[in-house]
Amino acid sequence: MAESLRSFFDELESPDRHLVLLNRSSPDPVLGLLDSLLDGQSVSIGEAASDGAGDDVVALIEDGTVIARSSLDELLESVLLINSDLYKTGAIELDDVALPDVFRGLDEVPFRVRSYPASNKEKLLLIIISRVIERIAAEHGDGTLRASFQRLSRIDDERGTRSVYERVAGTDVDVHVYGVGDVESLSTLPVTVHSGTSYPYRRSWFVVFTPPDGGDGDHVALLALEDEPNVWDGFWTFRPELVARIERYIAEEI
Repeated sequence: MAESLRSFFDELESPDRHLVLLNRSSPDPVLGLLDSLLDGQSVSIGEAASDGAGDDVVALIEDGTVIARSSLDELLESVLLINSDLYKTGAIELDDVALPDVFRGLDEVPFRVRSYPASNKEKLLLIIISRVIERIAAEHGDGTLRASFQRLSRIDDERGTRSVYERVAGTDVDVHVYGVGDVESLSTLPVTVHSGTSYPYRRSWFVVFTPPDGGDGDHVALLALEDEPNVWDGFWTFRPELVARIERYIAEEI
């Protein structure tokens, strides 16, 4: 059994992966958007020319092998030109949330990101991963979703978040939410509310989905911890065994 949420970080192999923008035709400011999203992370960004790759293709490289590709336009439309407030207000519908293949391929790469006011952009990937997991849960329509909010009031304060959890909880997904605050404020939402004041309730950010009975299907988890004010260590994983153990730890220990 894991000793803490932090102990799951010790299991990451932290693969050496980097992005390469192939045959760039876009202007420097567009490349700057990609740089700003991954500034300070272990994932480097380079440029190269490649016959037959097309213009403005972003490749994810591991050990000299391309493991994923996405067009730069795809990255712009789904991530780089997006403001996190669009998720809070519900301006982006759950069905429209998308994770480009090159970002999906950064699973189990640890990220260290700052939130507002230090940065408006660094947490965006973690926010999008959260929504992707919620979309997977809604589309699956069964299984278990566990999510922490630090403050339970955020579910009502953020119209987009409330809408997402109304939709997911309206299926057969068993939804559990965790945080500090008033449990009764969520009494009209068909979810199981867990409230407390210990470290996991105050400083963790997780969204974990497991299919019913641990069977076949999507397993996905985001786990992030705030060990310094407004600074988060986080990762996401699609590895069924690891996702199942994270879910079990939350269910039994938090």
